[in-house]
Amino acid sequence: MAISAISVQLCGHSRHQEPFKQEYRNGLDTYIIRLQLEGTCQALVDGKMTDLMPGDLLLFQPGDLYELRIGTSDGKMKPSGDYFIMCTGEGMDEWWAEKRRPKLRKIAEDERIKATWHQLFLEKRRLDGGHPDLISLIVRTLLLLLDRALEEAPTAQSAAAFHAIRMRNFIEENAPRPLRLEEIAGHAGLSVSRAVHLFKEHFGMSAMQYVQQLRLAHAVDLLEHSVLSLEQIAYETGLSSYTYFHRVFRAAYGISPGAYRKRQSKGG
Repeated sequence: MAISAISVQLCGHSRHQEPFKQEYRNGLDTYIIRLQLEGTCQALVDGKMTDLMPGDLLLFQPGDLYELRIGTSDGKMKPSGDYFIMCTGEGMDEWWAEKRRPKLRKIAEDERIKATWHQLFLEKRRLDGGHPDLISLIVRTLLLLLDRALEEAPTAQSAAAFHAIRMRNFIEENAPRPLRLEEIAGHAGLSVSRAVHLFKEHFGMSAMQYVQQLRLAHAVDLLEHSVLSLEQIAYETGLSSYTYFHRVFRAAYGISPGAYRKRQSKGG
């Protein structure tokens, strides 16, 4: 299936240390997607200037009035940072029409979104302007990641729920390497006891149980689709050693990893 073209006029990572103002009083001629990363600013949302905090995502379409203010009139301010993209094209029109788009919504921190955005502006900054088809694919990937983040954003926009999602995202990004509960809690700025409670409350299992489930699911994929040895799979999935891998795999699936691989190879 072909990916409809998306043309990127501007994109990047902005960090403002001085007052800044941007406005389109006659309406935008592009789509604007902007994610606040650090500090604060104000944007015109539904007719009023609204404070933006880290995690706040702006979605504007052509024709929308747009105004952004960073800093104060006396020049006293803390740095404000964001990722942004200004784009047009059939692919953007199709994406926008798929569902109702809120102008402002808070999403949980996700390194995958940041990495994709970073890849986009690296491609766009090439001397040749980047490959148009590749740019469209990267933008589409970014849009899908943003869609998922919007779908998973708590309806009540509660801080506790965002902390829980932030911990889950961190675990998904780092499950193959050694992880300690203190590190997971620290990433969300929580005490260990608070982190334990929030994660269990929102996902019905402990953080470390979630780590283990991700590792075992990865191990199953490798058993079915790779030629790595069982010892290599234990290492690649973060399951420490073959002995430990064998024990937890059998406990979860009722069969040893080696027997599971042989059964799959025979079509069982």
